[in-house]
Amino acid sequence: MKRSYEIDMCSGPLVPKILLFSVPLMLSGILQLLFNAADIIVVGQFTGSQAMAAVGSTGALNNLIINIFLGFSIGSSVLMARYYGAKEEKNIHDLVHTSVLLAILSGLVLIVLGIILARPLLFLMGTPDDVIDQAVLYMRIVFLGMPALITYDFGAGILRAIGDTRRPLVYLFIAGVINVFLNLFFVIVFGLGVAGVALATIISQYTSALLVLRCMIRSDSSYKLSMKELHLDRSKLRSIIRIGLPAGIQGAVFNISNVLIQSSINSFGSIAMAGNTAASNIEGFVYTAMNSLYQASTSFTSQNVGARKTERVVPVLISCFAIVTAVGIILSSIALGFGKGLLGIYSSDPAVIEYGLQRLQVVCFTYFLCGLMDVACGSIRGMGYSITPTIVSLTGACGLRILWIYTVFRNDHTLFNLYLSYPISWIVTFIAHIICFVVFYTHLVRGTGKRTRLARVALHSSRYREGQHESHHQQERV
Repeated sequence: MKRSYEIDMCSGPLVPKILLFSVPLMLSGILQLLFNAADIIVVGQFTGSQAMAAVGSTGALNNLIINIFLGFSIGSSVLMARYYGAKEEKNIHDLVHTSVLLAILSGLVLIVLGIILARPLLFLMGTPDDVIDQAVLYMRIVFLGMPALITYDFGAGILRAIGDTRRPLVYLFIAGVINVFLNLFFVIVFGLGVAGVALATIISQYTSALLVLRCMIRSDSSYKLSMKELHLDRSKLRSIIRIGLPAGIQGAVFNISNVLIQSSINSFGSIAMAGNTAASNIEGFVYTAMNSLYQASTSFTSQNVGARKTERVVPVLISCFAIVTAVGIILSSIALGFGKGLLGIYSSDPAVIEYGLQRLQVVCFTYFLCGLMDVACGSIRGMGYSITPTIVSLTGACGLRILWIYTVFRNDHTLFNLYLSYPISWIVTFIAHIICFVVFYTHLVRGTGKRTRLARVALHSSRYREGQHESHHQQERV
């Protein structure tokens, strides 16, 4: 029997269920973005443009370092959906306890990496002298919260794999309220600047992590967590790494291109950096909403593959395409239409707002293409293929952006040309993912058909043997 917070992804109409899954996920992602947005807004309004640039300049670098570990949570979520669709409770139990321990250990490793690498990497990015000290301080404090960030991501991924997107939303809402309150308290009352917003962020992250762990510990379902039973099951760990490592590498290398773009923006000065930071935060809300459809395509595809209902895979993809296009166009139009006012929330400096508008006018106009690219990638991952979409994404999106920076942008050193690299890379990568989907889906259907035929032969043979056995007994009785 399905609990009220779980979604049956393997039967019934798709669009209502995808929306039921995605809308809370959109809101969860938006609340998570509010962590960073609140940081940037508070320091921008109460500390100044340099502090705002310092906080914003760490975003791409933070993502570069943590994305490999976050990729493991994707692997965990895909496996959870697969096992849940197939109703394999023992595998679910081992996966949950392996995932939580892996998350805690990953977070501890990230603390060390963040503290050691903060200054040298920010220096390599060409962070201006008037920004770098505050950026290093912010980054080092934020990385103290990595065990909480990774643990929440793994735990929420497990809940979302079974269709429960509502409770992670509640936990993030609670953490988000705490984050905003502490931001104002630390910065206005104590005047802590970037250190204050960093402290507020990690306190809110530990709050959300504890809430999701509490949920799993108190559960009476197959994903119930016992802290005493935490262990690393070798087969589950290998499967998580097999699926998650390529996704993590993709995210990390993606951010290499973003770091290069950030470095290019840094060459225009701290005001341009502040404008880019504000605009990218506004875009982040659009991206997060679209990314919920990426997670929907992954979870719905994986559960249906686990339940051997491959005929639902293509309808899942088409439904997610339609929804992500609508979401991308509507939200991007809102961001563009109210761009000046939205940027004014981050900074009252007209120069900062002007630089922010330059980015919004290029990126938001075509942002739905990014959503289509991600949904196609998510569907391929849901079918169990992780390496190929990683290679495609790295070549089409990341590689093309880097090439663009060293050719087109170098010849015409303008922000417009720099931002144009985004839509070009989305189009190329989307087309490549569609080709891969067709190939892999054809292979999946043939494999499912072959297994079905073998099962029928085995059933027929079993019945034949039973018939022979019964005939033998009848002869003995005669």
